[in-house]
Amino acid sequence: MSYRIAVVGATGAVGREMLSTLARRNFPTQEVIALASDYSAGNLVSYGDNKTLVVKKLAKFDFSKIDIALFSTGKQIALEYVPKASRSGCVVIDNSSAFRMDPEVPLIVPEVNLAAMTAYEKKNIIANPNCSTAQMVVALKPLHDSFCIKRVTVATYQSVSGAGNDGIDELFKQSHSIYVDKPIKCKTFTKKIAFNVIPHIDNFMDNGFTKEEWKMTFETKKILDQDIEVVAHCVRVPVFIGHSEAIFIETKKPITAQLARQAMQSFPGLVVVDDPAKESYSTPLDIAGEDAVYVSRLRRDPTVNNGLVLWCVSDNLRKGAALNAVQIAENLIANFFKKIA
Repeated sequence: MSYRIAVVGATGAVGREMLSTLARRNFPTQEVIALASDYSAGNLVSYGDNKTLVVKKLAKFDFSKIDIALFSTGKQIALEYVPKASRSGCVVIDNSSAFRMDPEVPLIVPEVNLAAMTAYEKKNIIANPNCSTAQMVVALKPLHDSFCIKRVTVATYQSVSGAGNDGIDELFKQSHSIYVDKPIKCKTFTKKIAFNVIPHIDNFMDNGFTKEEWKMTFETKKILDQDIEVVAHCVRVPVFIGHSEAIFIETKKPITAQLARQAMQSFPGLVVVDDPAKESYSTPLDIAGEDAVYVSRLRRDPTVNNGLVLWCVSDNLRKGAALNAVQIAENLIANFFKKIA
């Protein structure tokens, strides 16, 4: 059986990666439609190695002929068009933050909480988590299953591609301007990102945290366990692709680095690269273009009774966004989908 798929926001960094991932993983497609704003309509986007698609206008599109729509747009566009698509009978997998907090919309990382997808029929919407949350819960899941996580403290080091094509362009242009001694322009980020780090992602809230930090707390609890305490500090760094995280974990059961490695090594989608004697650890440059979540530098945290520290890296355009959405679609048609194409 094959399916009719729409990719909304097809000209953006994540939308293009969604198209690439569908083709690379041989998703059973009868038809693939690329959708974007009126401004982008008519442009060509790649689908696989030898095929291009003409981008169509989102505003005038009829979703009743589509089985699954992968949305990669801003929150406001998602709020306007996702309900329209879902009410037409199309199942929407949305990458924005618009529906993640909705109790009737499952928030899914397939390796972690696939069973929660059964609730998708309530609204025909499945939410994709924040890119930083997605990679972190993959790393946390086997540890929670074995040792019962009590608390997580995480500092993120997030690449500019998390802000889309505009973020990538800004880092490139600023870096070039520095070398040729031209004025620096800041549009996408609040401060210069080239050769700098910015402790500010998304808007600030009244309590001093940013919405990005709040998302990581809320989403981790919804996906993994409401009883886990989570606090995050999110930082933008001058890296093009790949988010990194320093994660500090406190568990209810005794844990050691060796036991943690054993629990993580057999978990799907997770790769342990951890040999300090050989300076073996993962960096964003190492994992760009890879599907897995990589963990390194596992060691005991001596400041708490049952503590562990680890380093977690993943391609944010893949597992943090496009790949996770396609994996949701794959599991949807394999285990949950009831509509006959």
